[in-house]
Amino acid sequence: MKRLLISIVLLFSLSQAQDSVLFIVPAEISGGGATVGNNWADGVKLAAEHINAAGGILGAQVVTEVLDTQTDPPTSKAVIAKGLEKNPFAVIGPVYSGSTIVNMVEAERAKTPQWVGSEAASITQQGNQFIFRTSSGQNGSIPKVTKFMKDEGINSVVIIYVNNEFGQGGRAAAVENFGNLGIDVKLELSTEQQQADFTPEVLQAIMVGADAIFAYVNEEESARLLIALQQQGVTIPVFGEAVLLSQVVLDLAGDAANGVAGHVNLTAEAPVPAVQEFRAAFEAKYGYTPDHNAMKGYIAMFVAKEMAERVGSFDKLAVAEQLHCSLITTEDEPGVLMDIAYDENGDIDRDTFLISIQDGKQVVTGVLPRLKNTCADQ
Repeated sequence: MKRLLISIVLLFSLSQAQDSVLFIVPAEISGGGATVGNNWADGVKLAAEHINAAGGILGAQVVTEVLDTQTDPPTSKAVIAKGLEKNPFAVIGPVYSGSTIVNMVEAERAKTPQWVGSEAASITQQGNQFIFRTSSGQNGSIPKVTKFMKDEGINSVVIIYVNNEFGQGGRAAAVENFGNLGIDVKLELSTEQQQADFTPEVLQAIMVGADAIFAYVNEEESARLLIALQQQGVTIPVFGEAVLLSQVVLDLAGDAANGVAGHVNLTAEAPVPAVQEFRAAFEAKYGYTPDHNAMKGYIAMFVAKEMAERVGSFDKLAVAEQLHCSLITTEDEPGVLMDIAYDENGDIDRDTFLISIQDGKQVVTGVLPRLKNTCADQ
């Protein structure tokens, strides 16, 4: 009788197993961030393909539904709210910080984990226990690039930033860290999202006689800024973070990007075998070189997979709780590409890279090892 009861329980459990699991993917498919969002979405879809080919998650095939935020914060909030009505396991996106700031409350209300490519420091400072990054935020990355600049002999700087959530957060972190390092901020120049002409800002930057420019604007605007600097014959070094050094900017700016240097969380040029395998698979499928956003989208899916498997179910609350203060190594899940440690706020720690642009390509000049100071390492 006992054996019969066990068999009945097992059969009932199997009958309740999911055939598929839904991820909604809000991304900047159109609008000013289209290149960014399509990289992200393509990375997510490639991860889903790889996961499904290996048997899915807990036996369930992954289904992704891409939702176009149109690079517009109110639209992103609306499409996520609509997508959450389908009770997805997770939200994967978006990338732009301004959108995440307004839409993450929807996923929090639905108690659904949300992985984002956004970097504004404020995102993980709201007490939202369902928000997680896929790369370091400004509070983790800006100190690295400013120290790198100090080590390069920079003692004064002009900051050129975009006037949105991303740019304002980067500007604030940069000012603080430059001050801590004794680097004089001679001028701060605010620019607008989708700005076409950067000549006025370049001319102002020239006049103050700083040692370097620190640029913190969106991808297409970064390319326009670099072209404007080249046209005005500016020769002082330009430093930045992942956006300025991204493949998208290199493609748009051409030789105007040569000589730019800085720090990135992720790069397809990383001397890491798993990263090179990802790059080859991405290029074979989509026909272009992935940027850091594609890598972030890909990694997000595998983090979600690993957490569901650790919990043993698609219990969204349990997955969110489990991920805080968790270490995910490539031995645990090769799809994360490099070891990742999450802290109590949803921020991460991983190896990162110093980059210079040479002949239109990212060249890794140094590896900054994971700090190993999160609660995951305690």
